[in-house]
Amino acid sequence: MKRLIDLALALCAALVLALPIALLAALVRLTSPGPVLYWSDRVGRHNTIFRMPKFRSMRLGTPAVATHLLSDPHSHLTPIGSFLRKSSLDELPQLWSILKGDMSFVGPRPALFNQDDLIELRTRYGVHRLLPGLTGWAQVNGRDELPIPDKVMLDVEYLQRQSLWFDLRILWLTFVKVLRRDGVSH
Repeated sequence: MKRLIDLALALCAALVLALPIALLAALVRLTSPGPVLYWSDRVGRHNTIFRMPKFRSMRLGTPAVATHLLSDPHSHLTPIGSFLRKSSLDELPQLWSILKGDMSFVGPRPALFNQDDLIELRTRYGVHRLLPGLTGWAQVNGRDELPIPDKVMLDVEYLQRQSLWFDLRILWLTFVKVLRRDGVSH
């Protein structure tokens, strides 16, 4: 059932957002050299690796690590990178990952392939069995500001409480957070 809802929502969103996505792609292309999309290796369900697209918000040559691990993240941003990240518009290409079945709208955010501490904790607590999400319970409870153990405990809570109504609540809270730009540090 969740997969059918994901497909229906992703198709509708892709149709409604086609023009804004095209405009953002043009802006990325016009404001910095390099590809429009950044494809990162992410950890999916059962710790399988998949390629996840985002609008490129960082300059070419930026190390492939979590943003908080960069010594000066702002120096790596493209001219519109900060706007893309704070508005969460850089996430729109992930509709592709939802359509493809690598992600869901709601679930734990997919870890980077090299976030060994996060991957190990999620595996220990069974969170790795979940399909990663565009948003999740940890995102609406702190996002970038959460230490990894706290993030994993929220992922575990999601694992235990998952339901259509809980997903709808998380989607609503995500909408509110994105509008307020809460919890985005770069």
